[in-house]
Amino acid sequence: MSGRGRKAVLPPAGHRAEPPLAPDGLVVTVTNKAGFKKEFDFAELPVAGPMQRSLAKAFAAQSRGWTSHKSAGTYWIKVGLFAGFLSGLDSPLDDLDGLTAATMQTWRDNHISTNTGKSTLSLVRTLLQQDPRLAAGPVAEELARRIPQATPSSESYEEAERERVMLTAQRQFRAAWLRIGENTRLLNRWLSGDIAESSREWKLGEILDHTARTGDVPRTLYPSGQREAANRRLLGGRGPQKTWGRLFLTRSELTALAVLLTDRFGWNLSLYDRMPVPTTAPSAGETTSVTYQVQVEKRRAGSGLWFSTENITDSGADSPGRLITQALEATAHARALASSLAPGADLLMVARSYRPEQEHLDLDRPAPVDPLVFGVSDNMGQVWARSHGLGGSPFRRSRRTTVTDEGRPLQHTQGTHESTYVLPDRRVQRASRGVFEDGAHEAHAQALAVVFGGKITDEPDPEHQETATVDCEDEESSPWPATEGGCGADFLLCLACPNAHVHPGHHPRLAHLHQQILSLRSALGDRSFHERWSVHLLRLQDLRDKVGPAAWTAALARVSDTDRTVVQLLVKKDLAP
Repeated sequence: MSGRGRKAVLPPAGHRAEPPLAPDGLVVTVTNKAGFKKEFDFAELPVAGPMQRSLAKAFAAQSRGWTSHKSAGTYWIKVGLFAGFLSGLDSPLDDLDGLTAATMQTWRDNHISTNTGKSTLSLVRTLLQQDPRLAAGPVAEELARRIPQATPSSESYEEAERERVMLTAQRQFRAAWLRIGENTRLLNRWLSGDIAESSREWKLGEILDHTARTGDVPRTLYPSGQREAANRRLLGGRGPQKTWGRLFLTRSELTALAVLLTDRFGWNLSLYDRMPVPTTAPSAGETTSVTYQVQVEKRRAGSGLWFSTENITDSGADSPGRLITQALEATAHARALASSLAPGADLLMVARSYRPEQEHLDLDRPAPVDPLVFGVSDNMGQVWARSHGLGGSPFRRSRRTTVTDEGRPLQHTQGTHESTYVLPDRRVQRASRGVFEDGAHEAHAQALAVVFGGKITDEPDPEHQETATVDCEDEESSPWPATEGGCGADFLLCLACPNAHVHPGHHPRLAHLHQQILSLRSALGDRSFHERWSVHLLRLQDLRDKVGPAAWTAALARVSDTDRTVVQLLVKKDLAP
């Protein structure tokens, strides 16, 4: 059930691309972004010929939007599962037009309970909806049923987890960077003739020159056919760090670098496969810092808009760009060798492999240039994590951690940022509980701030002191005490005080005040009105609701000249600059 594949080059400009579906209607050819082709033979599926051709036709139609063999391979696996399901029916179908709603319900029931099953349902539905015979009717209705969103299977790192992963990566990459830097300085001294000939350092420099040009140290071929590193005593051992690793990163060390880059910049793992060497942005007389222009590939973009540029500055040891500088230094010899072996090769993430690749099958990733490999695969991430006792590949969780901590989209849309990274993340959810609780308390406090804070009574109390708006029960216990004693609050603020008492005698004045404040809305701009009057207006409206709209309206007929004078003074006082 594996798709057949073969290599090809990208068609020249102006050349009409061949149709993805072969004349026999059974083989679909998918061309990835790099121009390589891979064939998928639907004759392998365990269903009838007409069904094979219908599925191939739907697959071909959907494939026009794909830019990678990985996407095609994912659909191919799901099509195989669907074909296996159909072949197991009591009455196998001849073609897609024989599907029934009951059959599709069974298919759904078999997969709806797991994340993988939900993905299978979604992809197969996408393909089946390419067939016009399934555009209407019971089967179409069944296909249109909502598929629940997958339960997030990963979450961002807790701080202690992240520190452990990053410390592991830092230690490994820093050791490699220091090793390569030390040997590079020795090589440069040898090339400039600054080392005494035949000395130990001179001999090491000669070996390093050979290593830089060939990717390996000189080796001795034994009769058994085994090739061992020569000068092992001089080199100090036969391991990679003592031989070719003096100038080249191992694949594990390159993975450690990628882990650090993901943590720093939130880049996808797939970006490292084809990331060009960063260029230096021009600076106006700046000598203490350097700004790199990094091209970041957007795998899902189309129409040639596959890269965005990020400017990253190295202005010191703790600046983001320092890691880019170190990456350039650690990969310098490998990049120079790659350029000499394959002119035009200009990729940042390159390492020296232990052994040549037997056959390059993943054509979405750049082909190795023996003995060099490019990029970081998911398998490399898994091997790296296991070798350090860290569990699974760290890239997805590390990227999720950086994106959620950054609080803004990185190489994706705002919708994806919220729906895929922030909202489903369990660490974010746990951390947000306190924020939600604080927000609820704040909202409650704000709500209390715009309601009448006192008491409504049927008659005045002779023990209370009359103010311009209410009767005060005890000005000495005011929430807004004056420095000289008593209450320091404005009369309009009395409506927010728990010591305030309002009886029917206050209703006319307060109803008139409410009316006058409303009239100011047309005289002032929205911003000015909101800043000066909105809180007072809301408190009066809350008081009106508690008194009752009928009693409030009736009170307007009892407004006295004194009430009008007092209200005018209150409004003018608050309007005064």
